[in-house]
Amino acid sequence: MNRIYEYRRHLPHFQSDYKAIFVTFSTHHRWILPPEARTITLEACLWGNGKRFTLHGVVIMPDHTHLVLTPLYDGSGFYSIAEIMQGIKSVSAHRINRTLKRIGQIWQHESFDHVLRREESIDAKVQYICENPVRAGLVKHPQEYRWLWPPELRKSA
Repeated sequence: MNRIYEYRRHLPHFQSDYKAIFVTFSTHHRWILPPEARTITLEACLWGNGKRFTLHGVVIMPDHTHLVLTPLYDGSGFYSIAEIMQGIKSVSAHRINRTLKRIGQIWQHESFDHVLRREESIDAKVQYICENPVRAGLVKHPQEYRWLWPPELRKSA
């Protein structure tokens, strides 16, 4: 089943049951996440894995995050991308603010999401996020970047 969600912001969001979704969300005003904030964000993404979604891959960049995930069925329907993103952003924002002893918005309200079509593979999108830290000049090899999951991506890339 295909569903279009129009959230309280500007971007419409499309979700198709049983389909993987490529998601990107950014920090508010492109704030650079310090290392401990990147770790918190990664932990927030991993928390939902197997509970609300199957996480295929994630990379936490200095000012944005890429995920490839497939929403799970909760007994009455599939978790919406809105529920998933609200969980990740809310938990990570509270923990980041508490850890860094700061107050304020961490994430932009909107996220970009794209349902993977038949010709697009999960593996190709995961490979894209795996190479993101290299393309950004943060490391020479993906295995050097500690905010990339799953860990085997760091070994095989």
